[in-house]
Amino acid sequence: MSTLVTVAQVVVALVILNVWLMRPQKATAWRGGSAATMPEEFAVYGLPRWLMFAVGALKLTLAALLIAGVWVPRFTQPAALGLGALLLAAVIMHVKAGDPPRKSLPALTLLALCALIAAS
Repeated sequence: MSTLVTVAQVVVALVILNVWLMRPQKATAWRGGSAATMPEEFAVYGLPRWLMFAVGALKLTLAALLIAGVWVPRFTQPAALGLGALLLAAVIMHVKAGDPPRKSLPALTLLALCALIAAS
């Protein structure tokens, strides 16, 4: 199970890093409403722009802690729980925006992986 958890840690961290560092200004099929960029998505959810920066900084920090947790295990559970909470909020925002369920699929998948990581 530890190999599976380690792979899950790295996958979750790399996906978060990709979304927040490489793709914030790129359109994806998963953005809320008709948003094409991360700032537009936060606007669709009725959230202020400053919160996007706060959430981004928190997600990047927690993703880095997940990776560090491969070598320093005490970082793993808090990072997974923190990311899980943020991913649950993302799912709630998709529901609030009236998005079809498929738009929540990435957040739900990462949330499930965070639950697996945190429970291990």
